[in-house]
Amino acid sequence: MWCVRASEYAALAAADERLLDTEERARVRALVRDADRDRYRVAHVVLRRLLGAYLGEDPAAVRLVREPCPGCGAPHGRPAVAGAPFHFSLAHSGDLALIAFADTPVGIDVEAEPSPEATAEIGAMLHPRERAELAAVPHRARPASFGRCWTRKEAYLKAVGIGLGEDPSITYVGAGPAPAALPGWSLTDVPVPQGYAAACAVRAGGQGRSRK
Repeated sequence: MWCVRASEYAALAAADERLLDTEERARVRALVRDADRDRYRVAHVVLRRLLGAYLGEDPAAVRLVREPCPGCGAPHGRPAVAGAPFHFSLAHSGDLALIAFADTPVGIDVEAEPSPEATAEIGAMLHPRERAELAAVPHRARPASFGRCWTRKEAYLKAVGIGLGEDPSITYVGAGPAPAALPGWSLTDVPVPQGYAAACAVRAGGQGRSRK
């Protein structure tokens, strides 16, 4: 697992933008805010450099694809490199980008701590048990608890390959200090700087490649 601060690598990533493919460069240009462009560019340049190193290929030549969706079969499932002997997942929020690699399907998510208003609005979409757990937390601590819950949920759904195509109220991952146990999966919170929450889900039996 790799954790990168976009602000520290923005200039280097801008110089390496040639490594991105046509779709990625178009996405950079479509972003309005400089911070959003820097974060996206850093995340994807670092991803390509890591993929190139693992595969022994030119990072610019790595071809990213989408696996079939488990629900409908369309090509909008997990991102992947065709024929690669490993799986990866990418997430970015605020100034952070996280990238995870594993031998089996993996999902990672990171989120900057939300506002109390966003916590109340999006928290209403959670599993009933998660909503009850959040309601039991003191108001001041609720955004951090929600952030833990949401990143666990997104990490798991990304690992499964459906993302937020599933209603967030269906799968229970827990809003407490420790994630819920999910059959067939290892779901863990990831230590990140204060003001963020992160989680990683790996299919049982998989081994990650850890870096920070």
